[in-house]
This record gives sequence, C-alpha cells and structure tokens, in this order.
Amino acid sequence: MTLKFVFGLLLFLSPLLMRGQNLGFAITEGRSKVKIPIEVYNNLIIVPVVLNGKLPLKFILDTGVRTTILTEKAFSDFLHLSYARKYTIAGPGGVKFIDAYITNNVTIDIPGVHGEGHAMLVLDQDYLELRNYLGTDVHGILGYELFSRFVVQIDYEARSLTLMLPKRFKSHRKYEELAITVQDTKPYLVTTIKVNDSSRLEAKLLIDTGASHGLLLDPRSDTAIQVPTRNITSIIGRGLGGVIEGKIGRIKNIRLGKYVLDQVVVNFPDPNSYSDTLKNDRAIPRHGSMGGEILSRFSVILDFPHEKMYLKKNSIFKNEFHYNISGLTIKAVGEFLREFEITNVRDNTTANLADIQVGDKILTINSERTADLDLDKLDDILNSKPGKKVIMEIERHGKKMKREFYLQNQI
Repeated sequence: MTLKFVFGLLLFLSPLLMRGQNLGFAITEGRSKVKIPIEVYNNLIIVPVVLNGKLPLKFILDTGVRTTILTEKAFSDFLHLSYARKYTIAGPGGVKFIDAYITNNVTIDIPGVHGEGHAMLVLDQDYLELRNYLGTDVHGILGYELFSRFVVQIDYEARSLTLMLPKRFKSHRKYEELAITVQDTKPYLVTTIKVNDSSRLEAKLLIDTGASHGLLLDPRSDTAIQVPTRNITSIIGRGLGGVIEGKIGRIKNIRLGKYVLDQVVVNFPDPNSYSDTLKNDRAIPRHGSMGGEILSRFSVILDFPHEKMYLKKNSIFKNEFHYNISGLTIKAVGEFLREFEITNVRDNTTANLADIQVGDKILTINSERTADLDLDKLDDILNSKPGKKVIMEIERHGKKMKREFYLQNQI
C-alpha cells in the first residue's frame, strides 16, 4: 500500500507568499479549450509542466493548494531562480521541520496552456518523499491558480484533463450538478453523510484532488461523527510533519446528488497527529475532506468561477471500498524506482503474523519479479481482493527468504 497523501498540509504556507504578482494562465492559439493527457497514481492526478521554458517536470493537480509548489530547491537552482525570501516553518512544539523559499515571475507551461508571472513556493528538499511513495517522478503541485482561470474536467478513466474557458462552458445533461462554495481559494461541498443507522449529518467537505483517500472526517467537528466500533489503527497519511495516524472504519453511505456510495472507508485522524494540519482552516469550519478514492469513480467537472461541480459515474463506480488489505506500506527506492522497501507493517495483520518486517525488500511477488513492476502495479496486487494468497520472496540483511500470507479485510 502506498501512503495516502494529504497535500492540504501545505495550505498554511500560502499567506507567506508575495502579493501583487501578475498571475495568469491562458490557453494558447486562441482556442477555447484544451485536452491534456494525465497520469493517475494512487488516485492523484499528475500533469506535465515546463518551468521557464527549460525544465520539464511533473506536478500534482491539487484543489487544496493556493499557490504552485516546487518540492525540491535543486530544480529552481538549476534554473538560476532568485529567491525573494527564505522561511523556516516550525512544526508542533516549535521544532523546525522545513525550509522554504519564495521565487517570483516564474513561467509555467502545460500542454496548450501558457502561464507567466507566477509566484512559487520552493521546498528545500522533498520532505514528502513524493517520488518514493508514489513510485513515479513528481516534482511539484499546481493548485488554485489553474482552477480559478478555467472550468476543469478530470476524466480519471480516460486519463485526460480538459481546461475550458468559463464563458464558453455549457453544462452537460448527463452530469449531476452540485453546488459548491469557493472560500479562501478552496472548494467546499455540503452533502449528506449517513454515519450509521442512527446518525447522519450535513457535512461540509473540502473537495481535495490532492488527497488520495476517499473520505476523511474529523470527530471533533460534530458529535454525529463517531468512529465505528469495527475499526483499525493505522497510518492514514503523510505530510510535512511526518506520518498522520488515526482510525480507519466505514460509514453507511455518502450522497452526492443522485449518486449514493455505500460502505465508504473513512479516515478518522487522531487529534494529536492531525492538529497542525488544520490550523489554517479554523476560519472555515469543515467536517473533513473528500479525496481521490471517491472522485476517481466519476468524470468530474469543477467550475470555480460559477461555484459548481458536475459528476458522471464511470465504470469503477460500484467497486467496493477497501483499505490496505495487505497491511503493508511500501516505498519505491533506487534510481529507476524498481526496488521496493517495506516501511510499515500494521499490527495483527496476516503479513505481520507471517513475519514480514519493516526494512524487508520485496524481490518477487506471486512469481513475478518486482524489478519488472512499478509501485502502482505492486500496490494493485497487494490490494486485489480479500482471501487472495500472496507469496513473496524478500531480502532481509542480505538473506533471501520466502513468506506467504492471505489478503484480509479487517474493517
């Protein structure tokens, strides 16, 4: 299982950015829309970009981030960008955990779209280890500046992103229309969640394309949000301050217009683990967030200028929700990201009972060499279906050994 990322953790940095920049994206050649191929890893949308006309990179498209973020200073140094200011961002208890820089007047090109005069936040290094935990090269994050200019259609199934001029956009009859609000550059949806047979609420959710989980609910936000009796304790995400811990369980359903999703897996973050991630959202109370594991079941159109969202279900809409049925968290390492190291083994899982340990390297899985797989494919095998047998050859301290276990759904 690759870690669930919550890039909204970067939101608190946005007030530090320089004001008054001449920001702007525009579709080139006078067209009214452009279709862009995308990659999807762990429910996250990755788009190709070119910085300052020279450096081709890949960025995550994130509705939860205000300003463009570059995850490693080495790239901006390569472009000889100047920095207006350096910041040291403190974590809980005042402990330093990241250095960040502001650079201005950056040019950002996406296929068919040109952007000039952008401010960009540059992290000193890849504190999130995006490359390793997604298993593909990722160098930054694009946010509100793109969504504010265009109506954005995300087709997860066709792996395409369509940007349209708002004045030329017409709603689709086959899509379900939902009202959203855009507050402090971020989109919110109010919708009905049935937590269990006796508890429901109208939940205000951040629509977060930069989070790979399906649904996150904060029990502190409303007494109707109760952690189910049947739950597991686990790492539920990864942010600037490290891992985010919490409980995982299921709710009865969530309603999105005419669509109802049943038995949705939900992250319930621990207060101590998650406290520093919401501090910039206190002015905008919310109950949680809806991420890629739900959004990827639809073709999604986000219309920030008119505060609308449109949904049309796709072929995976009815797929059951599962959470990490192997109990393993894995990251890709090495130059080509074809070496796989176990970074966490959840307690009381079949993998744990089979003596699979943190630090083990996976050499083969069900007779396939992992060197021939990418992390996304490996993750698919480890989350295929409960009851499936997994046979691994692992390496531990230079010794090769064989381990067997069955995938198990614990919630």
